[in-house]
Amino acid sequence: MLPILRPDGIRRRRPTAEERDRVRLGHMLDAAQRAQRIAQEGNQARFEADEVFRLALERLVQIVGEAARRVAPETRAAYPAIPWAKITGMRNVLVHDDDDLDQETVWDTVTRHLPVLVAQLEQVLPPPPRP
Repeated sequence: MLPILRPDGIRRRRPTAEERDRVRLGHMLDAAQRAQRIAQEGNQARFEADEVFRLALERLVQIVGEAARRVAPETRAAYPAIPWAKITGMRNVLVHDDDDLDQETVWDTVTRHLPVLVAQLEQVLPPPPRP
């Protein structure tokens, strides 16, 4: 693999596909956890009434989907319990079809499905190092 030449002239190797996927899985976990924390500050009524609250959660769900979309097929196949197609499908709706977006489905995704995904990703990824 060819090294990457940084602007400072220092060379470093390109990350492997496995390393890139670990970063993407980490992005999924981080965004899902952040969405859970934000959702705990409200309820479905607030989600429907508070545009900023709703947009924040929609954006985090979109980030989860975008990271999932970039995970290699081999890595996806290694974790068949993760609903890859549903995750990327939700991302596609958020990005391309937001006129048809059902807010109840988004709230349900955040409150019911993201906790399951977080648990799955925590089993896949090693715990972060302690400071």
